[in-house]
Amino acid sequence: MAYHKVNADQRTQGQYLDSDDLQATALELEWDMEKELEEPGFDHFRLDGAVQQDLGNSQSPDLDLEPIQPSASPKGRFQRLQEDPEYISHYTRQSPKSHRCSFFQILKVFCAALILFIFGIVIGYYAGKKCPSPPASPEPNNPHIYHEILKEIKAENIQQIYRDVLQSPREDDVDAAMRILLQWTSHGLEDVRLVNYSVLLDLPGSSSNTITLKNSGECFYPDGQQCSKVTRTLHSQDLLYSYAAYSAKGTLEAELVDIQYGTIEDLIRIQTTTNVTKKIALLKLGQSPLLYKLSLLEDAGFGGVLLYVDPCDLPKTTDLAEKAFMVSLNSGGDPSTPGYASIDGSYRQNRLNLTTLLVQPISAVLAKKLTSIPENRIQKDKCVPLQLSSTDKKIINLSIQSVTTYKTISNVIGYLKGSVFPDRYVIIGSHHSSLNTYGGQEWASSTAIITAFIQALMLKVKRGWRTDRTIVFCSWGGTSFGNIGSYEWAEDLKRVLQRNVVAYVSLHNPVRGNSTLHPIASPSLQQLAAESQNINCVEKMKCPGSNVSSVQTQGDSDYFINHLGVPAMQFSYEDINTSENSSFVSEALFPMHATRTEELDPSFKLHENIAKFSGYATLQIANEPVLPFNALDIALEVQNSLRVFLGEEVDASQLLAVASRLRDTAELFQSDEMRPANDPRERAPIRVRMLNDVLQSLEKSFLVQQAPPGLYRNILYRLDERTSQFSVLLEALEHCKLHQSNETIQATLSEVLNSISSAQVYFKAGLDVFETTLAGKK
Repeated sequence: MAYHKVNADQRTQGQYLDSDDLQATALELEWDMEKELEEPGFDHFRLDGAVQQDLGNSQSPDLDLEPIQPSASPKGRFQRLQEDPEYISHYTRQSPKSHRCSFFQILKVFCAALILFIFGIVIGYYAGKKCPSPPASPEPNNPHIYHEILKEIKAENIQQIYRDVLQSPREDDVDAAMRILLQWTSHGLEDVRLVNYSVLLDLPGSSSNTITLKNSGECFYPDGQQCSKVTRTLHSQDLLYSYAAYSAKGTLEAELVDIQYGTIEDLIRIQTTTNVTKKIALLKLGQSPLLYKLSLLEDAGFGGVLLYVDPCDLPKTTDLAEKAFMVSLNSGGDPSTPGYASIDGSYRQNRLNLTTLLVQPISAVLAKKLTSIPENRIQKDKCVPLQLSSTDKKIINLSIQSVTTYKTISNVIGYLKGSVFPDRYVIIGSHHSSLNTYGGQEWASSTAIITAFIQALMLKVKRGWRTDRTIVFCSWGGTSFGNIGSYEWAEDLKRVLQRNVVAYVSLHNPVRGNSTLHPIASPSLQQLAAESQNINCVEKMKCPGSNVSSVQTQGDSDYFINHLGVPAMQFSYEDINTSENSSFVSEALFPMHATRTEELDPSFKLHENIAKFSGYATLQIANEPVLPFNALDIALEVQNSLRVFLGEEVDASQLLAVASRLRDTAELFQSDEMRPANDPRERAPIRVRMLNDVLQSLEKSFLVQQAPPGLYRNILYRLDERTSQFSVLLEALEHCKLHQSNETIQATLSEVLNSISSAQVYFKAGLDVFETTLAGKK
């Protein structure tokens, strides 16, 4: 296709172009151009194409790379015309229609987008005014939030819940649990479950156990009343439940031997003068765990035990001397499934008796009759302990019967899911009971306190606030028979709980007296327990609090402390101990009349205090970015326990060396990792999570493989307030005295050494992880 170059002033010889011819030529050129644009392959035609392309390349698949240009000219047609300085266009044409359409389409899109934008702003403005955004989560370490929750816990509310619990008809364990479930649900707790287990219980027989003096033929019930149908009718349940669950059954006639508290010294003294085989021991409750003392008596060859509480070991404010009591010889969980959960299909072992001893609790009144001591034991304001005369030989006949059967016990488990770390659990536990007077007051107080805390907490949750970690509320069944409900649930979920449980807050028997507050906590939680006591004080003022100790305690925290290594805490009010031997007297479960608790705490202010102390600690653990655990306190507790041990005839140099390294590592961990993490300006989420994972497992290293019956596997807990040594080492020393062998003490020393060393390695590994992470980031 050719084109002509036109110039108005140019004339070729013999040929002239007039204006009409010139206009026709221009129209022809324009038509040729439009036709050329419409030809296939020219969609990307460019006016500035500088590279000459051969027409034969029109079949190339990459048509988009360069536009094809006409071969007649190295430049495009219109570019050549426009570049010619003599070119004059005599024809002016309107813009193509396609260009106008594109302009209007762009204008329409722009206008539509503008209208939508303005419309969106208007909708957002009015929606924001009518529906305010949900409240932002406050600073998790803001104590004001905790006080807002705790101020809703009121003594009158706890008292009303308590009375409602006691006024409900006596039911079995499942019915009692169902009532608690409905109550928790009514307060708004979102996820509440009933978890049932079929377990082996040892229940009283159809008639009461009896103790008969062969010398006089007198027959007594456990409370000291003589056997008759009248007393049996008047006090039927109290008499039936004055027994030792899981004791051996049968009849034994033998000589009564007074062994006082059943210590190693007592046994050595008795065995030097008396053959104790198949004899019946007269044993006082206290000083050390009952199961430990019974294991010693069983090894010594005794056949039976009469168990009582010396009046000198009871608070003066109580009237328990005339009452017998119930004890459980079960160390924990369903006896038929030791170490594993009682779920459907589990193998059931035949363990009807947990001891070969016939064990019977009796009242102090009956103990006085057996020892032939006058009733009045007060001499110049001093209590004289009961003691059997060495010259007074008594033969008694002991008859024990009970019924072992499978029953369903129920746990109530409620979850308040955490908003940040829902896989981390803070457990707060109470318990319930289907027994009438035995433990009825205790569990009613426990249930009322946990329910009042749920009620106050859910008021805040309904307004949009939520804790960072999950709080698990538990009401355990079967506690009186050996913490069965808590053991079975924890064994059932052991793998999950080992990974997820952060802490356990216990509400076991919260008001057993009204004289003094007795806080118990793991070493890592002692500072938090002390801080929790200040919540009722005037702002900016500290009030004196009770000393926090790490000693063994009763209740359902047992599995979490001794099998999972979980830090635990408990607040309770008690009467002032009248004797240094009164520790472990709380193992006795005395019958209480309905007004006893209200006599101890008529205003229910003590209940309110326990609810607030426990609630504050729970909120702190569940909501603080960094867990409020103190690693250094653990190391200090270990060192203190070993320093006391230096006075013994044992080489503890290696233990002290390892304990010193543990302290150094803990100090470094506390200063280099915990302090920076508590500063919001230096707080990185991944470092906080790593730090909390280390803190969560601090106490797991201190679980020994095996401990004597009744003693904690967690060596961080001492036996009682009187002792400062590790309980397993203290027992090993006593064992050496009894058996004249140091094999036990050497094995125990090795186990304690490994525990402390394992803890030091754990701390060091935590530091190494943080150092590696920092180096990687740099």
